[in-house]
Amino acid sequence: MEKTHADASPLRLHELSLEQLPSDTRRVLEGIDRVLVYSIPMRVRFRGIDVREGLLFHGEEGWGECAPFWDYDPQESAVWLASALEAARIASPRPRRSRVPLNVTIPVIAADAARQRILDAPQWMSAKVKVADARSDLERDCRRVEAVAEALAERHGASARVRVDANGAWDRESALTWIARLNRAAGAVGGLEYVEQPCMAVEDLAWVRRKQDVPIAADESIRRAEDPLKVARLEAADVAVIKVAPLGGGRAVSRLVEELPMPVVISSALETSFGLDYAARVACALDQEPRACGLGTVNLLAADTALTPALIDGGCMIPSELSLNEALVSKAPIDSSLIQSWAERLTEMAHYHEKKRHVPITSSSARHH
Repeated sequence: MEKTHADASPLRLHELSLEQLPSDTRRVLEGIDRVLVYSIPMRVRFRGIDVREGLLFHGEEGWGECAPFWDYDPQESAVWLASALEAARIASPRPRRSRVPLNVTIPVIAADAARQRILDAPQWMSAKVKVADARSDLERDCRRVEAVAEALAERHGASARVRVDANGAWDRESALTWIARLNRAAGAVGGLEYVEQPCMAVEDLAWVRRKQDVPIAADESIRRAEDPLKVARLEAADVAVIKVAPLGGGRAVSRLVEELPMPVVISSALETSFGLDYAARVACALDQEPRACGLGTVNLLAADTALTPALIDGGCMIPSELSLNEALVSKAPIDSSLIQSWAERLTEMAHYHEKKRHVPITSSSARHH
């Protein structure tokens, strides 16, 4: 179960004292002059959580965000730390495009509410619908997908796209049944663009892909795998869903994308605007142009750490200079439990970051403009 420190406050944003961290941790954070911890309630329960927590790091290049979910152990979480430090200390790579198209993410809500979200935001031409949640069932998932598909078709006709995300919830046989039903539910837009992570095991993804015609996308099988290229070797997916922070940052993602023989979608790990903007910068710098990216998720949070949110215009995200909402720092009563738990977690992440001997990321020689 996701660990949280929730109360009635809409947002808590506290300074974490660098001086009080162990010397080994401070060494890993060389070049970082501020660390903040945040806690933000979700507007709708998502990925099984009601509150999003994480860390922000400020360095020469701005803010980096580290927000591993609590089901990530310290060793896995250290990769998120590497991404945040890279964002804060190394200039973004040269962009190949100025913006990236987005999909809107539809959480597990009623079909009528899902339809209204599409109608209220006409810029969205693509939607990702969460399915296979414990709070739902196949019939309600189909109604939600149908409502989204019909609303998108009304707005955009043949250009509209609907994709679904099962987060590895199904076994092989269940996946075949659910995919067929959900694909029919998306008939207003010609069926599903793809099904993201229908099963958890890569071997099961490959089996499902061979047994039916709806394209398969891999997320957890890449993001949490010891060998993210196994998906390609087993021909288990048609699309790779790439989340920047869990894969270690922009440079690691760029290397991985070069080796994956399939289109990619850069997606959110449910960050605040600082993490989303960094992911958009990574997407803008890739050699291949990504499909509609899953970065339009800041509206799932009840508040944001940035003074103004990541810039979205015409259904696209445009990387921009973001500033911390300083007025919110420590405005709420200090939550010593929140600060202590994240200080301890940071120390654990820093230990594994050092142990893995990541490429040094403090040198200006690593930058390229």
